[in-house]
Amino acid sequence: MNAIDTIRQRAPNLQPRIAVVLGSGWGGLTDHLSDAIQIPYSELAGFPQAGVAGHGGSLWLGHLGAQPVAVLSGRQHGYESGAIDGMEVPFRVLQALGCHTLVQTNAAGSLRPDMPPRSLMLLSDHLNLPQRSPLVGVDGSERFVNMVDAYDSALRAHAQHVAKAQGATLFEGVYAWAFGPQFETPAEIRMLRLLGADAVGMSTVPETILARYLGLRVLALSFITNLGAGMSAEDLSHAHTLQQAQLGSAAASQLLADMISSLRTK
Repeated sequence: MNAIDTIRQRAPNLQPRIAVVLGSGWGGLTDHLSDAIQIPYSELAGFPQAGVAGHGGSLWLGHLGAQPVAVLSGRQHGYESGAIDGMEVPFRVLQALGCHTLVQTNAAGSLRPDMPPRSLMLLSDHLNLPQRSPLVGVDGSERFVNMVDAYDSALRAHAQHVAKAQGATLFEGVYAWAFGPQFETPAEIRMLRLLGADAVGMSTVPETILARYLGLRVLALSFITNLGAGMSAEDLSHAHTLQQAQLGSAAASQLLADMISSLRTK
């Protein structure tokens, strides 16, 4: 049975319009779902197997308020296998089910002293540092995707409106994609700051390219877990990232739930 049939069999009455990808620090969003149905990726043909601590491996279907959503708890990172198109099948499946908007989340390091750990940053643009694309090998003119306003300006304005109404600070800036899995060197951090990056992480950009290729609108947020290498005395590690993400997960997930539940959809 293909993934679409499996999902329709398990959730026959749900027609999601918004797809969400949960990164480190954002897993609490599933606690806000009503009428939730959880399907392990292992039961969905073509979905990746989660291989990173802090990432689940399930598709959640349900509602945030009155909003029908499909939540991907966990993503495949390029550094796991070298391939960067691991989310293509899930995105195509969710698009076929009716999703037209993708909300992405991640954990990232800050390149700005005024944006400390546990801050939230809205992505306004990105730097594709590895200069790799999940569209390599795709045929047709559609592969030449326009990346201007890749992070939808209307969706960003909505997110800022919700944050302001709640008195929450929501930074906005440029996200740099580093391939990983090693953390950046202090010299690389200095380079990225010169290039105009505000945060750095190991995901999101390939998925944004895929989403734009498929015609999905994109909103993306980073949970800041640390300052970049050389900017503080922090000992950077994945365990540290997960610890910081856990400390701020509840507030970040609540704000994200409010943003999504109040989105106007077709």
